Amino acid sequence: MRLGAQMSAAGGLENAFARGAEVGCETIMLFTKSNRRWKAKPLTNTEIKAFHEADQAHAGIHPVAAHASYLINIASVKPALWQKSRQALETELRRADELGIAYLTFHPGAYVDADEQTGLDNIVRALEQIVEATAGTETILCLETMAGTGTTLGHRFEQLAYVLNALGEAGRQRLGVCFDTCHVFSAGYDIRTPAAYEATLAEFDAVVGLEWIKCFHFNDSKHPLGARKDRHDHIGAGHIGLSGFANFVNDPRWADYPAHLETPKEEEDDDGNEIEMDPINLTAVRDLID
Repeated sequence: MRLGAQMSAAGGLENAFARGAEVGCETIMLFTKSNRRWKAKPLTNTEIKAFHEADQAHAGIHPVAAHASYLINIASVKPALWQKSRQALETELRRADELGIAYLTFHPGAYVDADEQTGLDNIVRALEQIVEATAGTETILCLETMAGTGTTLGHRFEQLAYVLNALGEAGRQRLGVCFDTCHVFSAGYDIRTPAAYEATLAEFDAVVGLEWIKCFHFNDSKHPLGARKDRHDHIGAGHIGLSGFANFVNDPRWADYPAHLETPKEEEDDDGNEIEMDPINLTAVRDLID
């Protein structure tokens, strides 16, 4: 696997590459705009050029992924929030594509005051519109597996399958899944032992299909199996443990797939986005490779 982390883009998006190289990243993930604001100024030609030049200068760091704002909720039943979220996700997808970023991960959303089916159908409706409106773009839009806190969707494999299958052939070309270890574990899928890991992947394959997985988030969990709480921990310090991550990094099916650490943050960039700059977690994962 290609191991990396979420990097700060403070001072310019292109700076994420140098920061990633400094801590030994083979792949990086970043926010292309402030995670705490809905809007962002359009990317200038100068910004795009600088990003592409940094990308070329750090050819050993690939692929590059982005994470969409946590404000986005395309499962919402509130028309104004749904529309705002749909437009924001489309904008982030266009930004990622302008920068040549391979994957844009987003949280499917929460239905809050409605019901699960309504929330899932709202996600499908938003993605159908976004896929149609951004025809010709190459960035893959990845639904993140979620922990299942509250009414959050995406914590059951069946929910992901429903959304992906509803998009048909267009979805197969434009969508994927980001497999988050903490979230999957907290949702109730065990990955700690080789047997549990294989059982979980077999279930994912039967329900969704392993071919949908495009990238990973590597996080240990502060809470036990099935707690449905989204609290990341340092690699090996949580309830998953080192053995769980060894299952992934030694699985030949994931050779060259990117895995990004989102372990607890101790620093924020200029926009207040939390970032991971500590290479200790990267070392802990690399040491698990046979």
